[in-house]
Amino acid sequence: MTKDIPPKALEGARRKAGPSIVSSAHLADGALPALSEFEFGLNMLTHAYGRWMVRCMAAAGVPDLSALDVLILHHVVHRDRPKTIADLCLVLDVEDTHLVTYAAKKLQGLGLVEGGRRGKEKTLSASETGRAVCARYREVREALLADAVAATGIDPARLSEMAALLRTLSGHYDQAARAAASL
Repeated sequence: MTKDIPPKALEGARRKAGPSIVSSAHLADGALPALSEFEFGLNMLTHAYGRWMVRCMAAAGVPDLSALDVLILHHVVHRDRPKTIADLCLVLDVEDTHLVTYAAKKLQGLGLVEGGRRGKEKTLSASETGRAVCARYREVREALLADAVAATGIDPARLSEMAALLRTLSGHYDQAARAAASL
């Protein structure tokens, strides 16, 4: 049906209609309607990513971890260097230290990380079991996710550009959150 409509007319209709899928129409009425469309996509991605991490870790042999638990385990394994709770909070952009502390205790209880010390600070290091679980997670990820994403034909450089854009936008959201807290 759209074959009969000239492309310029379709483009104009799309512009007038605004963003196709938004999180909240009342927010899309503002100065940047596409921002609401982006936020809806981000919300869907955030929840899908969380579900993915939990289910991939379960497939790797460790059920009952939260998405934050999985992120913390991967970061403790990252570069195989001890990490403090403060390191984890900073890198993962988690304000609530107690959430990271709770996850660390849970991961220690499962034998996936080990406690240590750097001066007066407590540290976490990956255990052999933790490294093996993360290796298995990687295998599952490659088989179920990486191959599927690669099959879409998206250029890896484009994924990197999108990642950089997300990091940039996170800074704008952080600044806006600080401004909102001072109102």
